[in-house]
Amino acid sequence: MIKDNMSKKQSWQLFKDSGLLWWTNSILHMFGWALTIEYDDNYENILDCYPARVKFRGFDEKSSSDCFIKVTKYLKDNIDDLYEETLLTNDDDKE
Repeated sequence: MIKDNMSKKQSWQLFKDSGLLWWTNSILHMFGWALTIEYDDNYENILDCYPARVKFRGFDEKSSSDCFIKVTKYLKDNIDDLYEETLLTNDDDKE
């Protein structure tokens, strides 16, 4: 369990909904890997997420377009917080 103020646990669902799972898997596919989601029988709840070796590479055009929109929306909605967080890592440089 992480007990510092520099990180905050998030759900796999949020990671997926933001498009960041697709983005991460786009990079991992180059190496034959992917973060794989396991759902319940109704595809409503994520039961597990784990790294897996995969034989496929890349995503279809529609999936990629949809996820580019999700990632861009995530950036748009979170840009102020992301900027402020980058400043936290540079506190030592301010002295």
